Amino acid sequence: MNATGTTTTADDQQEKHVTGATIWLTGLPSAGKTTIAFALADRLRADGRCVEVLDGDEIREFLSAGLGFNREDRHTNVQRIGFVAELLASNGVQVLVPVIAPYADSRESVRKRHDAEGTPYVEVHVATPVEVCSVRDVKGLYAKQAAGEISGLTGVDDPYEAPESPDLRIESHTQTVEESAAALYALLTEKGLA
Repeated sequence: MNATGTTTTADDQQEKHVTGATIWLTGLPSAGKTTIAFALADRLRADGRCVEVLDGDEIREFLSAGLGFNREDRHTNVQRIGFVAELLASNGVQVLVPVIAPYADSRESVRKRHDAEGTPYVEVHVATPVEVCSVRDVKGLYAKQAAGEISGLTGVDDPYEAPESPDLRIESHTQTVEESAAALYALLTEKGLA
């Protein structure tokens, strides 16, 4: 019985269960991943969903401090983020993950973790060309690379393995942030995750 004195059935319990999911947005630096993620987060929260955004820069600072940018450290960073995302998603949270995650095998490993746990996982490729990203240059990385101040910039002098068959490909250079977030929201709705 619940607080009103009526019996709670299994159907009632199932109806109240909210499915969480990990929505992984991968793409080059300054592709628009984080901007799209926060726009989608606002929309999901307006629907009453519990949402967390695991921003790659914040994760680097707090969860992966001390890791470098070689392939092994990047893989470790992605696996840590994937673990936290799955943990949150398996508890009903919509987890938005705007992270470069340049290597296909690292992303596939995260997908497999979710599959093994039965947790929904959606991969989104924010497919903005490097020429557009370098003009946006939100963090000044492209300018620093061009000036020789840094090396190993993903998509310039370090590899980026674009997803071959993501659940959604967003070309943020041809549409607004709102249109990009709406396309992703539509996909989540279609999958029963929004």
